Amino acid sequence: MANLKAIRDRIKSVKNTRKITEAMRLVATAKVRRAQEQVIATRPFADRLAQVLHSLQTRLKFEDIDLPLLQQRPVEKVALLVISGDRGLCGGYNTSVIRRAENRAKELTSSNIDYTYVLVGRKATQYFTRRERPIDSKFTELEQIPTADEASMIADQLLSLFLSSTVDRVELIYTKFVSLVSSRPVVQTLLPLDPQGLEADDDEIFRLITREGRIDVAREKVAVEDRILPKDMIFEQDPVQILDALLPLYFSNQILRALQEAAASELAARMTAMNNASDNASQLVKSLTLDYNKARQAAITQEILEIVSGAEAL
Repeated sequence: MANLKAIRDRIKSVKNTRKITEAMRLVATAKVRRAQEQVIATRPFADRLAQVLHSLQTRLKFEDIDLPLLQQRPVEKVALLVISGDRGLCGGYNTSVIRRAENRAKELTSSNIDYTYVLVGRKATQYFTRRERPIDSKFTELEQIPTADEASMIADQLLSLFLSSTVDRVELIYTKFVSLVSSRPVVQTLLPLDPQGLEADDDEIFRLITREGRIDVAREKVAVEDRILPKDMIFEQDPVQILDALLPLYFSNQILRALQEAAASELAARMTAMNNASDNASQLVKSLTLDYNKARQAAITQEILEIVSGAEAL
């Protein structure tokens, strides 16, 4: 009977755990939808900004323009912007991006290039702080659905490092959102800005859809029509001044997009992890129920044998 009680208690505990993981999966699913809506909401501004920059790029030769954010200089120190999560229970999401950041730091060290971290997220902050790595600044407890204000705050810090020549290059390490079951840590150079990369012809957005009764993600290319502004358009200011004002906005928008991708990757990883945990809990409940029935049948059989043996003795 003691064994039966232990199995019943275990089944009850696993069922309670399954309720928690299922609730967390539903919350993550809802937040993925919010992340999707935010990406779509910020799309018009990003499109218009890319359109203006592309038009300026066709009119000006960027290599002949002396703007701070386009300035190429010998690289002696690099700022690594690492975007992780504030919470766990999301599979290998945080581990993969931290490992990619460490590998990149080793590559820089082997090339005799100094580096410093700019960390976003409590998990990366805890990891690198414990190992006493060079950290310039930390950003934690941000909104799980990123905002433009948060992106601007991070952008201001990075611009300060670059414009003061504290660092000669800024690299971004984040998790690119591929699908609900797949994400990929990538390294991207943010500063100095590359004039050839301002068009973003391969830009994408993701949409959460339902396919055969299951939640899935569809990615689609973003085609911006009429990128070129009219050739007879007259600028009230010098185009170089307009470009100087727009490049920081473009830089901040790039960070916002990376934060959105990372948030979507984290939520999708958590949703997948909690879904797998719920499935495992269901399988464990079935297995424990089978063990319970076997133990119960064995106990009943033992009681019957004892009764029969007692009757024969009489």
